[in-house]
Amino acid sequence: MTTTPETPALTYAEAGVDTAAGDKAVELMKAAVSATHGPEVLGGVGAFAGLVDVSALKDFERPLLASSTDGVGTKIAIARALDVHDTIGQDLVGMVVDDIVVVGARPLAMTDYIACGKVVPERIADIVRGIAEGCRLAGCALVGGETAEHPGLMAPEDYDVAGAAVGVVEASAMLGAHRVRPGDRIIGMDSSGLHSNGYSLVRAVIEAAGLGLDAEIPELGRTLGAELLEPTRIYTGDLLALLDDPAGEGVHALSHVTGGGLAANLARVLPEGTTAVVDRGAWRPAAIFERVSTWGGVPLHDLEATLNMGIGMVAAVAPEQADAAVGLLGSRGLPSRVIGEVVAGDDAPRPTGQDVLVSGAKGVDGGGVLLTGMHEGWS
Repeated sequence: MTTTPETPALTYAEAGVDTAAGDKAVELMKAAVSATHGPEVLGGVGAFAGLVDVSALKDFERPLLASSTDGVGTKIAIARALDVHDTIGQDLVGMVVDDIVVVGARPLAMTDYIACGKVVPERIADIVRGIAEGCRLAGCALVGGETAEHPGLMAPEDYDVAGAAVGVVEASAMLGAHRVRPGDRIIGMDSSGLHSNGYSLVRAVIEAAGLGLDAEIPELGRTLGAELLEPTRIYTGDLLALLDDPAGEGVHALSHVTGGGLAANLARVLPEGTTAVVDRGAWRPAAIFERVSTWGGVPLHDLEATLNMGIGMVAAVAPEQADAAVGLLGSRGLPSRVIGEVVAGDDAPRPTGQDVLVSGAKGVDGGGVLLTGMHEGWS
């Protein structure tokens, strides 16, 4: 076709897609990605498909594949405002892989997807290095990914990340509501902070309060931005160590406390006809949760339905093995404690005062969770 003044010649780069920048990003991230590969990963970075040798599954009687996909929500706005992009990837891994371990599955492989308005190689490489570090912590191979440049659809500085992972569990070892019994103790494991949920609320609160990300907050001991960007704790390694130990033989169910808060997520792994009675007084949330409440005047029930309130993972454990489980987790540097107990529905106390009863959460016909008591220092 002959060009004329009315039909100027255009290149893909002029249209806003720079394939050379994408290639540079791959080169910058290649070493970090390859470091997550064990001998079970075939091929290298850049193949059309990631390949994982799963010959070990032949030793399973009935292997079940577990899969999960997720993103990190509007926490990305904090990373972008601070121009710090090497931790958001750890958030992504935590959101994805820790959803797999709750059924007792061991993660095998993860892939990522990054959409952006403009490929800045160094920024994309930082994001993927964070994902690779998260995979290292979780013992999971990062076997592939995609970076898509969307000029005209996203602003040059915009990006979003998503990921998916797959793992495996022996059918007879699968955890879940079918194992939970009245009398089981509820163990709460500390979060590292806000993790990656509720940032739309948090960002609205700090905007309304007129706070900048560079503000030094005495109660936090650091800047607000540093607190908000604290990476999500990844529980997979600690939980797999627990499940592989005799101390973990009494673990009946796990629940990852993400969107919806502790009660809504715990209710998903309880059988119908049971209630987990959780004592808020058993732990004290980190200072950031109280600050968000105070700065925004956010009601307690709204905080609890949005944020993890200091507990990022929960286990239902047979009573005779609860102390051993807490001890093992503590020995690995994961602060944990018994925060409640599962009771038969008829034995659950009636909610009073600021008690909150949650049931039928997230479309699951499960049990109920009663949040009772009050955190130390809260009213």
